Amino acid sequence: MTMKKVSMKLSVFFENPFWVGLFEREEAGNLSVCRYVFGVEPKTNEIYRLILQDFVDLDFSPTVEVTAKEKRVNPKRMQRENQKAMQQMTTSTKAQEALQAQLAFKKKKKHELSKKQKQCEKDHRFQLRQEKKKEKHKGH
Repeated sequence: MTMKKVSMKLSVFFENPFWVGLFEREEAGNLSVCRYVFGVEPKTNEIYRLILQDFVDLDFSPTVEVTAKEKRVNPKRMQRENQKAMQQMTTSTKAQEALQAQLAFKKKKKHELSKKQKQCEKDHRFQLRQEKKKEKHKGH
């Protein structure tokens, strides 16, 4: 029986004019990301509530394959690397690609929905014109 490894990373940073949280979820060699906009600077309890209660409602991007072998890291080294990462606060390239894919997917869905709504409205107006024409020909 093999164990499935899942790693999660949350980066909170200021992206003018809002504070943004970037969730990165790596699961079985696939990376998916979610961008969450906090607005004002989030307090620790707000982040904690987001992780515990609202995490299931987050909309993660489609997965992107990641081919990086991860070695076991000494806990002290990991702590130093985490401190260094907290100072930098940059998004990974794979995370950016996943976000772009998610945005493109949402844009396409919105375009399809908009097109469908416009067509329905056009059909509705056509039906109204046809009914009006019939009424004119009937005579009262």
